[in-house]
Formats: sequence, structure tokens, C-alpha cells
Amino acid sequence: MKVRVITAVVALLIFVPLLIIGKLPLLILTLIMGVIAMSEILRMKHIILVSTEALISFVGVIAITLPNSFWHDIPFIKSAHIVFYILAFLMLLNTVLARNHFNFDDAGAMTLAMLYIGTGFHYFFQAASVGLPTVFFGMLIVWITDSGAYMFGRALGKHKLAPKISPNKTWEGSIGGSVVAIVIIPIIFSMFKWLPNYGLLELLVFAIILSIAGQLGDLIESGFKRHYGVKDSGNILPGHGGILDRFDSMLIVMPLMAILGMLG
Repeated sequence: MKVRVITAVVALLIFVPLLIIGKLPLLILTLIMGVIAMSEILRMKHIILVSTEALISFVGVIAITLPNSFWHDIPFIKSAHIVFYILAFLMLLNTVLARNHFNFDDAGAMTLAMLYIGTGFHYFFQAASVGLPTVFFGMLIVWITDSGAYMFGRALGKHKLAPKISPNKTWEGSIGGSVVAIVIIPIIFSMFKWLPNYGLLELLVFAIILSIAGQLGDLIESGFKRHYGVKDSGNILPGHGGILDRFDSMLIVMPLMAILGMLG
């Protein structure tokens, strides 16, 4: 517990100031987190981090994470979609060039991981660029849902939510965590007018959707950890696991905030 608390304090002391500063410092941190998250997937699949497929994966995550404006003045590219297509093609080509150790299933997993991680961190940076209240709305929904689910699960949990994927999660914890987040966050944001473009009813709807989506993101990551037979995605955060362990919900919630129109 002591290690877990120390890690959390140190991480917040680094993360929060960069979140407030935003712009290039935050973008650099976001790109680093994206590359580390991709490396965690590679390790789960026992793929060497200096291999061709690893290099393609890292470039892919960086390309998708970068803001859209980065590509506007680059000839023949114009958007990350073109870069992603080129990298997906190279990933498939690598199945021919390295057939003995890299197959179509590996290429599919790596390509999907690039999209999953890159898109999540892309919209995380975009949310922070829109404004601190916007990104904190999404983050607080995730954090309070997670904390509430833990407390309600410990106190009242009896019915397993997804026993084959995450045995410790319960329906009581899941519902309780969502209720806490849905009640607290929209009311506070509405009261202080931190998101003045939205009324209380809209914030309540956003909170319901994002709270559920965040828990699904958690289950998704639990699913592929169980598939690969690992407890944590990594160990870069002692007591907390890896970047994917901390950002699994965010990688789903932030793109969904864009779909809901919260990111402009």
C-alpha cells in the first residue's frame, strides 16, 4: 500500500502540472505514454521491442496520437489516416518478409492495438486542448466510478459482473460506482458552471454514458490481460501496474467524448 501511495503522489506531481501547462509538454508526455502502452501490448505477445513490427507499431501510435493540425502542411499526407493505412500495409507486408515468426494474426493484433491506443491518447490530448474542465470531466467520471465501484463492491458485492474476465468485479460495485459519479460530477460542474455550454440534464446524460463506457474499457483491458495470462499490463508504475492499467478506461472515454460533441 505504501508503494502504491508513493507512486500515485509522484505520478500526480508530474502529470497534473503538465496537464495544466498543456501544449507541447503535454503532447510529449502523451506520446511517451502511448509508446509505453504499445510496448506493453508487445510484451504480452512476446514480440521483441527492437523488431520491425515493434517499430511500425510505435510509429503508428505516434502518428495517430498527434493532433490533426500536425499533418495539414505535410505534402501527400494531409491526415493520420493515410499514415495509418501505409503502416497497416507495412505490417501486412512484414507477414511475408518474416513469415516464420510473425503471422496475419499478429499483424491484426498490432494494427488494432495501434488504433486503440493511438486514438485514445489522441482524444485525450484534444480534450486537454479544449480546456481543463473538459478533460477533468472525463477523468473524474472514470476515477470516481472506479473508486465507487471498489467501495460498493467491497461492501455489497455478491453478483459477479464478468467472472471469466475480471472475477473481482460485481454488479453491485459497477452500479454503485456509476451512481456516485453520475450524482456528484454533473451537479458540481453545473453548480460552478465549469462547462457553461451544457445544462445539468446534458451533463447527466454524458456522465451516464461515460461512466458505463469507462467500465467497459476496464473490462476490455482485463479481457486481453487474461487472454495473454498476465496480471498487469506492465510495471512502470509500482503498485499500479502499467500505463494501460491506468488509462484503460480513458482510452474508451476520451474518443466517446468526441463522438458526443464535447471536444468541439
